[in-house]
Amino acid sequence: MKADKRFLQGALFGALIMLFIGMAGIFLPNLFVHALGNDELKNKIQEAEQVSEKKLKKIQDMMSQYYLYSDDIEEEQLEDAIYTGFVSAMEDPYTVYYDQEATKQLLESTTGEYTGIGAAMVQNLETKEIIITTVYKDSPAEKAGLQEGDILYQVDEQVVGENDTSEVVSWVKGEVGTEVVLHVYRGDKYEEKTLTAVRDVIERQTVDYVMKENNTGYIYVSEFDKVTYDQFEKALTDLENQGLESLVIDLRNNPGGNLDIVVEMLRLLLPKGEVVSIQDKYGNKQVYECDGKHQFQKPLAVLVNGYSASASEIFAGAIKDYNLGTIVGTTTYGKGIVQELFNLGDGTMIKITTAEYFTPNGENIHGKGIEPDISIEYEYDENQPEGDSQLNKALEVVRESGT
Repeated sequence: MKADKRFLQGALFGALIMLFIGMAGIFLPNLFVHALGNDELKNKIQEAEQVSEKKLKKIQDMMSQYYLYSDDIEEEQLEDAIYTGFVSAMEDPYTVYYDQEATKQLLESTTGEYTGIGAAMVQNLETKEIIITTVYKDSPAEKAGLQEGDILYQVDEQVVGENDTSEVVSWVKGEVGTEVVLHVYRGDKYEEKTLTAVRDVIERQTVDYVMKENNTGYIYVSEFDKVTYDQFEKALTDLENQGLESLVIDLRNNPGGNLDIVVEMLRLLLPKGEVVSIQDKYGNKQVYECDGKHQFQKPLAVLVNGYSASASEIFAGAIKDYNLGTIVGTTTYGKGIVQELFNLGDGTMIKITTAEYFTPNGENIHGKGIEPDISIEYEYDENQPEGDSQLNKALEVVRESGT
């Protein structure tokens, strides 16, 4: 058995100590975090370790003696399973252990940046073809000549075949500065093209915007990553330069993200005062303030739905509390708690619920969500597939406010 007794005998103790003592906060840097190794907790850990180490050894002996596939078990699998099980025992869906692969993916998703070529792709479920749907402007993909609609059938020496999208994407990603050869079919005649792209750091587009009729700006924010503030500021500035008279900000299906980023974005809109406050288990409170120098003075609506969560609710809650705009849509998800990521020093991380947050009026919306000012369900019109009842209502609201 690859995972021998030497590891298993000390694994539980190592898991407990690493989870509670060997942590270094990397996100929400201004949040005051108490040392987790207080006397009461240490005693609980010691008691659990004394009882559980004997039981763990007994289980290990039984598995080694009787389990049919014991030779296939990797030590790392068992170690990660212990950490995962311990954290999941908290019964908090937001407190999670991330192994090395999951940590890598998590950091990529929260920064909004990744190493690749700057193209999006989907897989046809029937034919299994990988189709390029988006080629980002000025990206390595664009420079290589990749086009929307191209069918990717080979990456370097690896044939796509029936591999799924995630597997193919992993082939395309790689170290900055390295080359990747893309083999594609193009057009109705399936003309073969061989393209070489040089991988680079790609910034995910989390903000889309457009100027609609009557100089009403529309900004869609898909999530709050590190790249989102700059993209949002650029969108707002560009719309202002185009003669913006009213604005709709769409946060539907936005699951949240970085607390500091949503606070900075709100500072581009709010009057002077509190943006949001957070409070930890010890009663320590941190208040995020706005100086009001950039208060938005034009008609504003914010679109939300049941999948608008966390940072999206901080955004909508602040706009609502200051009566700065109209909240349109359906009740939000109701996640009024804050998580912090801790680096365990070995390429793994743990995310822990550390605090509650409160809107400027002092309300915690956890489990309740934010009620819209105008409640309206999304309705699909088969005669108008592009129609959007919620967006249309928001546009109507800001235009009427401006007259």
